[in-house]
Amino acid sequence: MIKNIIFDFGDIFINLDKGVVFREMQKHGNNDLTPDLLALNNDFEIGHIEPETFVNGLRSSFPTISSQKTIDIWNSMLLDFPDYRLEFIESLANEGRYRLFLLSNTNALHIPHVVKIIGRDKYNRFKSCFEKFYLSHQIHLRKPNADIYQFVLDENELNSTETFFVDDTLENTDAAKKLGITVWNLIVGKEDIIQLKSKL
Repeated sequence: MIKNIIFDFGDIFINLDKGVVFREMQKHGNNDLTPDLLALNNDFEIGHIEPETFVNGLRSSFPTISSQKTIDIWNSMLLDFPDYRLEFIESLANEGRYRLFLLSNTNALHIPHVVKIIGRDKYNRFKSCFEKFYLSHQIHLRKPNADIYQFVLDENELNSTETFFVDDTLENTDAAKKLGITVWNLIVGKEDIIQLKSKL
């Protein structure tokens, strides 16, 4: 029986445009996400480097534009957070049937921008739905590494067989499944988090 639900954030609650940074890179003649850029992003997501270091590294792909414009491009992948999804998670939280957790790969630039987009009140309402709100750059772990799932299980004394995890990235749900967690790899554009109960 499922007693605990762990949610991803991006493209589960807030809509994303994951390709925008790559499209902007192409405009500047960079056609590949190099291993160095991927490593830079991973380091930023686990809080190992400061925003200034990240932006300076990212600017290698945008040499003709300012640091602020680079930040604007980076944050432009964050779109809207539909009210119906907030109302759904608030309703689920109010039922009190499940222990709810958020587990997101994110960074020190995106979270302030999310607050700016949706407003502090809506962000706080969302955050209050969860028993714990785990952001990768704060806990220094990231998906799909097994240690991030084990960390959440251990810290909250969760049984993996009683735990459900939803994420839009197959690599992330596959990693959680290996620990005995029941998963839903949500297909963006075809499925929506409000269908959750039909997946449990």
